[in-house]
Amino acid sequence: MGRIAWHPLFAHPLPEGHRFPMLKYELIPEQLMHEGVITRKQLFEPAPASEESVLLTHEAGYWAQLRDLTLPARAQRRIGFPLTGQLLERELRIAQGTIDGAIFAQSNGIAFNVAGGTHHAGSNWGEGFCLLNDQAIAANYLLNKGLSQRILIIDLDVHQGNGTAEIFEKEDRVFTFSMHGEKNFPFRKEVSNLDIPLEDGLKDDQFLRKLEAALPELLKHQPDFVFYLSGVDVLESDKLGKLALSKEGCKARDKVVFAFCKDNNLPVQVSMGGGYSPNIRDIVEAHCHTFKIGLDIFE
Repeated sequence: MGRIAWHPLFAHPLPEGHRFPMLKYELIPEQLMHEGVITRKQLFEPAPASEESVLLTHEAGYWAQLRDLTLPARAQRRIGFPLTGQLLERELRIAQGTIDGAIFAQSNGIAFNVAGGTHHAGSNWGEGFCLLNDQAIAANYLLNKGLSQRILIIDLDVHQGNGTAEIFEKEDRVFTFSMHGEKNFPFRKEVSNLDIPLEDGLKDDQFLRKLEAALPELLKHQPDFVFYLSGVDVLESDKLGKLALSKEGCKARDKVVFAFCKDNNLPVQVSMGGGYSPNIRDIVEAHCHTFKIGLDIFE
């Protein structure tokens, strides 16, 4: 039975008309419980991550500006959210949810975070709706505590995991893999251990072929743990994505990743990442399929 990190603060209030779909963080667990996929017992509310955990990943000066709410206005605009104490608490709870989920997955195979996938946050910057990099923080936590020796990060959000790539640029124990839109944000890409840039309009079959060809290569890193960023902004309906995956294609992607983890005895923590389809129902449905498929394969 997978554990799922969720907290009421994940649905952070934003100015009216803001393009980020915060409502999905309320709707995803509600929909999963409504369908009987999960029970409320599977949800846990994470505490805020400690400063010690944050500083394993982010530079002290950047963290201090977040903590003290002194981040310059220009840096806040780069993030896309106004910095408040509540927003920072949200980010810390997301990060701890990913840490706790990773520890749970080591014994139980799989765990999820309803939020997270904040892969644009680098060691000393935030951008693209990301302040702190939850999966990077959790990966460094596992390494620091001796709970993992070699980690694989599979990032299939439509946008490159530039912050994750930068954070682990000189860390041989973490292998970063990103499949993303070549001509999409961020326009200045970092260098992952393996980057697969995708042309605009890419459809299901092409995407899945590229993914299935890449996964065996990732085993050469000999990982003992996987973080999976399962953004649903790869959908054709997504207004920021530029790819053309169907809902069935997105489901097939998740099946490929979860089967890869299961077949190779790799525990996996899953963070949701992006999704910007105009109809919130499309976003929630696609995210819920990720939960259903992962729970089914690891049952």
